[in-house]
Amino acid sequence: MGFIRITEENIDKEHICCAMSNNQSARKKEWLRARFREGLVFYRSEERGKCFIEYIPAEYAWQPLDADGYTHINCLWVSGALKGHGYSSDLLNECVRDAKAQGRKGLCILSSAKKKGFLADPKYLKYKGFRVADESDVGIQLWHLPFADDAEAPRFRDCAKHPRVAEDGFVLYYSDQCPYTYYWVPRLAEAAREHDVPLRVIHIDSREKAQSAPSPVTNFSLFRDGKFISHEIQSEKKFLALAGL
Repeated sequence: MGFIRITEENIDKEHICCAMSNNQSARKKEWLRARFREGLVFYRSEERGKCFIEYIPAEYAWQPLDADGYTHINCLWVSGALKGHGYSSDLLNECVRDAKAQGRKGLCILSSAKKKGFLADPKYLKYKGFRVADESDVGIQLWHLPFADDAEAPRFRDCAKHPRVAEDGFVLYYSDQCPYTYYWVPRLAEAAREHDVPLRVIHIDSREKAQSAPSPVTNFSLFRDGKFISHEIQSEKKFLALAGL
């Protein structure tokens, strides 16, 4: 199977497989379009389905990292019937080839000690030669694949390594990098209003805000009474359960 690179020239006519609805796709495409000039790359399978890789020079990543010279993988996702055919390796190999051609130090990506939703699978990363470079207080890890033995390892910034906010109640940080936030964040906000649950929603709408965010995951990070509780996008039902309702 072949792959298609999404660019400014074809983004309006090509689907992006991490967002299948028109509204989700439009918001995600708007975010992507603004990143292409910063070096973002988005490859997807020719076959329709969730099979793609998205990466960017780490200096421009929407995560609080000190990872200059690395390429940051925003997402590597192969699912459903497309799993088990080696497509993840094909996509990762292309990322490695491209990063080396650009003279980058290596690759980095968010993961964890045990598999968690919306994060890369640590077993797969280890199999591919990645290793842990840093870990936050909440168990989210930064893995890296250096291209030279003497390459300095990337690190979380302090705000990401020690996630915390000063406010009581629920505080939600999110960005448009993940298209599913377009669907779920408004529903969480409405559920909070209907049930009188204190919730402050903060939209991360710039790289500067993302790189100083109080969490290693900027797509979606939920806090309660100052403490980080989840990076996984919540449904209304799950959110209300967290609130004790």
